[in-house]
Amino acid sequence: MNAEILAVGSELLLGQITNTNARFISNQLSELGINVYYHTVVGDNAQRLEKAIAVAETRADLIIFSGGLGPTKDDLTKETIARHLGVSLEFDEIALTYIEQFFAKRGRPMTENNRKQALILAGSEVLANHHGMAPGMILTKDEHTYILLPGPPKELEPMFQFEAKPKLSVMLNTGGVIASHVMRFYGIGEAELEVRVQDILDSQTNPTVAPLASDGEVTLRVTAKTETEQEAQQLIAAKVAEIQALVGDYQYGNDDDSLASKTVEMLLDNKLTIAAAESLTAGLFQSELAEIPGVGDALVGGVVTYTEGAKIKQLGISKELLDTHGIVSSECAAAMASTVRKKFGTDIGIGLTGAAGPTAHDHQPVGTVWIGIAIGDEEPITYLLHLSGMRNTNRLRTVKFTCHYLMQLLEERGFTKRY
Repeated sequence: MNAEILAVGSELLLGQITNTNARFISNQLSELGINVYYHTVVGDNAQRLEKAIAVAETRADLIIFSGGLGPTKDDLTKETIARHLGVSLEFDEIALTYIEQFFAKRGRPMTENNRKQALILAGSEVLANHHGMAPGMILTKDEHTYILLPGPPKELEPMFQFEAKPKLSVMLNTGGVIASHVMRFYGIGEAELEVRVQDILDSQTNPTVAPLASDGEVTLRVTAKTETEQEAQQLIAAKVAEIQALVGDYQYGNDDDSLASKTVEMLLDNKLTIAAAESLTAGLFQSELAEIPGVGDALVGGVVTYTEGAKIKQLGISKELLDTHGIVSSECAAAMASTVRKKFGTDIGIGLTGAAGPTAHDHQPVGTVWIGIAIGDEEPITYLLHLSGMRNTNRLRTVKFTCHYLMQLLEERGFTKRY
């Protein structure tokens, strides 16, 4: 089965929002073995939408729509599809009741146009919306299958994953299993990783191996298609072991792991505490760690010392050190890490300082970053980065490199790490 994803909304064309729905749906379809050859975006215009549908039908078996199911006049997806396919629209009573109850519970009047959200294509199977009002739907007609999903990601993602995806699995009726495993790497570029595993990529059959790079990270998705889950997992395990033999030193996690989640996991497993003093990242390192449940047993606290005065007053770093070596320096990062560790009484201290951009800072070019890591009473270790991204990209990459280097240091010192 080949698919095309058709996003509807002028706000996408205007650049007001990013089409994250297409990325999510493509990722989900790949797990089902469904090929996606085209992503199309159409504004809120019925004529252009109908032309896009006609084109999609010439090159895809499955057409998935996102957006245009709301109550306003520019929400015209299902009306256009109904006209194109020659089917009528009818009210889904369950959806209509849900919408009516939604307004009644909140004591708000329900306007007539809200009833529009309960309309579905005649003959379609309803996809329940547990996070919004407009239901989705799936309809097969004339050798094509059409899936309509709401635009907001908080509604679309659970609807597709828990309502549409299981139905697609039944429709495919392949009698087999498709399983995937994602390997996550840091500290190695996409090009270098690809060179190292080139023989595997060139000779792949089943499982397949697909590389992807984003935000300084590289992933390899290993996908197997077999008759049973057990057989699929065996094929994946063998291929993963083959890849690890070549680039395992750079692998930090799998599947839904992140550098922050693996860092927190390692801290918790080893009962280690941490504090951070941040300059260019302004609390971003602590914020990334704080997204992980349970981090309170590891993250004790920290400070944002953005200016020279704050570094002197809050951390007690000597003005002489800063005058001699500068704010963006190995010595400053080491002092920040060491003093914040002592200030909060933790096992580990982190010091982050640098020139995020867009202009040079402390006579250092944009992208110059120093990371300081103090573990116990050891002399702090510092790392120099030369980053080349935009301001906030540099800040985020600093956080990721900090997690990467910290886990490496802890592992070198014999602390356990889960893979």
